[in-house]
Amino acid sequence: MSIRIGILGYGNLGRGVECAIKHNPDLELVAVFTRRAPETVKILTETATVYSVSDAEKMKDKIDVLIICGGSATDLPKQTPEYAKMFNVIDSFDTHARIPEHFDAVDAAAKESGHIGIISVGWDPGMFSLNRLYANAILTNGKDYTFWGKGVSQGHSDAVRRIKGVKDAKQYTIPVEAALEAVRNGENPDLTTRQKHTRECFVVAEEGADLAQIENDIKTMPNYFSDYDTTVHFISEEELKRDHSGIPHGGFVIRSGKTGWNNENNHVIEYSLKLDSNPEFTSSVLVAYARAAYRMNKEGQTGAKTVFDVAPAYLSSADGAELRKHLL
Repeated sequence: MSIRIGILGYGNLGRGVECAIKHNPDLELVAVFTRRAPETVKILTETATVYSVSDAEKMKDKIDVLIICGGSATDLPKQTPEYAKMFNVIDSFDTHARIPEHFDAVDAAAKESGHIGIISVGWDPGMFSLNRLYANAILTNGKDYTFWGKGVSQGHSDAVRRIKGVKDAKQYTIPVEAALEAVRNGENPDLTTRQKHTRECFVVAEEGADLAQIENDIKTMPNYFSDYDTTVHFISEEELKRDHSGIPHGGFVIRSGKTGWNNENNHVIEYSLKLDSNPEFTSSVLVAYARAAYRMNKEGQTGAKTVFDVAPAYLSSADGAELRKHLL
């Protein structure tokens, strides 16, 4: 029997989830929930139905896992605990500094309802987090470095778009090349947040908006821009569509460490991603963890989880014998 999936929110991430489900035969898209008028939302899956978010509770028994595709700035802190009362849920909450409080809120709601809520699923947090954990456990005497980009950050772009006077925006995260090379060379540099990345914003302002105020609001935004050298460009809507319509991203997780009685041997672990479509890759991770959430809940597990709590075998549609034969 297929695992029945619901999608909450049909933006770039929601559309990516729909595409990912198509390539996972054990999953079935049942419903898309939207804050827009349902009749205005056209989806690709002919067997699924678009509903208003207000109808979600009526679908409690028809969906095994709800994948929540809202933004981390304002949507997910409210949505994930709320919908964990009704469904097993997955989200891609990516405000690293607020993960502990988000986890606690989802944990309380999911435990009370008997569901699982896997939070902060994607590539960072998510796949990068796992690689940091593995590398730390293996090279206990070492240093971690994470570089993002060059690419479009959906969360940061969303945060900019929510600023008063902003009509549309894209934000690029760019590694500082000299810092990246020093890490790869095993130099173990001490790098501040500002020394590792720069941020570049391309903003379409509303007519008559205060551009200086917008720029200040961006550059001083805590958790997003205040710790970085940030450049803001104001451009036309046509320029944004022409030059910034793609959503590429990627990055590197690197740990350099030493082994040996006298720390005589050096090692570098590097995990990298090069993504044509940030939301489609993130969506593919979300879908794999939806499978895991379903299986874990069937075993009786409840409460909030992160990628650290999910055994790799839960992610694959293959059984243990197949995994041992082909991947081990």
